[in-house]
Amino acid sequence: MVAQNPLFRGRWTLKRFQATVINDIWPEVLFFTLIALMVSLVSKLTETKLGVNSQLLTVLGTVLGLVISFRTSSAYERYQDGRKMWTNIGVASRNLAQMLWIHSPTDRSDKPACKGQTILEATIEKKTMINLIQAFSVSVKHFLRDEPGVYYEDLYPLICFLPRYANDHIPHEKLPLWHTHDGFEEHPKHRSETPPVTVVAEDKFDGKSVQSQWFKPNRGRRSRRNSFDPERALPQVESEQPLKPARNPPESTIADYIPLFKLFKWIGRVVMRRARSKSEERDTRRRLRKHGHGIDLVESNVPLEIILVLSNYTAHLMRLGLFQPAIATGVTNSLTTLQDTLANLERICNTPLPFAYQAHLRMSLWLYLLFLPFQVYTNFGWLTIPGTAFASFLLLGFLEIGQEIENPFNYDLNDLDLDHFCLSLQRELHEITAHSSPNPTEILFTNLNQPFAPADRRGADELVRLGSEYRHPDNQSEAGMSSIRRTLVGSWREVDLVTRHIT
Repeated sequence: MVAQNPLFRGRWTLKRFQATVINDIWPEVLFFTLIALMVSLVSKLTETKLGVNSQLLTVLGTVLGLVISFRTSSAYERYQDGRKMWTNIGVASRNLAQMLWIHSPTDRSDKPACKGQTILEATIEKKTMINLIQAFSVSVKHFLRDEPGVYYEDLYPLICFLPRYANDHIPHEKLPLWHTHDGFEEHPKHRSETPPVTVVAEDKFDGKSVQSQWFKPNRGRRSRRNSFDPERALPQVESEQPLKPARNPPESTIADYIPLFKLFKWIGRVVMRRARSKSEERDTRRRLRKHGHGIDLVESNVPLEIILVLSNYTAHLMRLGLFQPAIATGVTNSLTTLQDTLANLERICNTPLPFAYQAHLRMSLWLYLLFLPFQVYTNFGWLTIPGTAFASFLLLGFLEIGQEIENPFNYDLNDLDLDHFCLSLQRELHEITAHSSPNPTEILFTNLNQPFAPADRRGADELVRLGSEYRHPDNQSEAGMSSIRRTLVGSWREVDLVTRHIT
């Protein structure tokens, strides 16, 4: 069966149109089409013939096509590598969660170092660490999208219990995980409409009671069209800073549909940057010094911090002797895989193609399309206009596709759906913790289990009840292992006959 054509699947919307590159390249296509129109009109309506020899066209076109193909292929390879890395995160996270949940015992009364620890405490401990595994994938998502810090609706509730200071509550000893860009502000600007809750906290480093602001998680009012709110499944905790939304894509502007406005936007940004007064910079430095921060703000690697916590926990379990050597090796390998995957994702995200290569390729393509009408007019005549338009659409489109998928971790419609990956992993981790780890002997020997079917359809409980020696249903063979082998061969023969489709 032929796969359904994605171009005609579903209905076309403005959002789906944005997923194409048409809205990005149409000004350039229009420009080169107008050049072709000018060449055709001048050559047809005047005595001046603008056509030139086209021998150079074939050579340059072949070389340029190969270079554009390489550009698009390298970008798609990065796209595929990004997807593979997220698959590795999913596999390693599931393996690590399974080993922590199943192979780490809940009843630790036989371990001298765990005397007094209840089953409930051990279960809470394991479930908390699996929540940290979930937090790792979420932190990687924000890390790749250049969203620093931990104060997000889908991340903070999972890690808020981690220690904030190296010692007592001394501000300059705050651990790297909790450093933020806006940490020098006494009360950060609200990015949500979350009402602050004023509480009295004991400041341990000077013994004074001070008021600090804690913010309740903002679930917000959602319209019926946008009722999807996966953060409702997370713990409801208070935060000392307003939590940013789990997904914060840039707002659509007119420049997304008319790329010409991007030029004016860039000019305005440059002018505003130069117009920033030096007094504002001095005020910023003054605020930094006032609150005990240096001029350089610390930006922590949140995924790395989470891996360190998980490594410390697994080392704790190994010291207590709660892991068999093979399981300890598997846990270590899973953590190593997460580390390696994080490094590869960072490489893909932070290593674009060199600017000189991209700029030279685009300028070469512009020059090629600019002189294309002059070289093909002699043979094509009026067809030069649609021919140039098609060539511009084809070449510029592939070049734009390569640029768009080069970094597949942002919010563009053609990027990888990182939110979907994180939510899928969240469901799978909760599915793992829902597993009750029953004793196999309690579930095997029932009438619902027919281990020797189709040759013998008796239940396991009946087989055991008939005696310790198995006997074939026909009662003609000798009881014991020979009877079991006869039944298994009979099952193979019947399965082989039934499952072969003879045409």
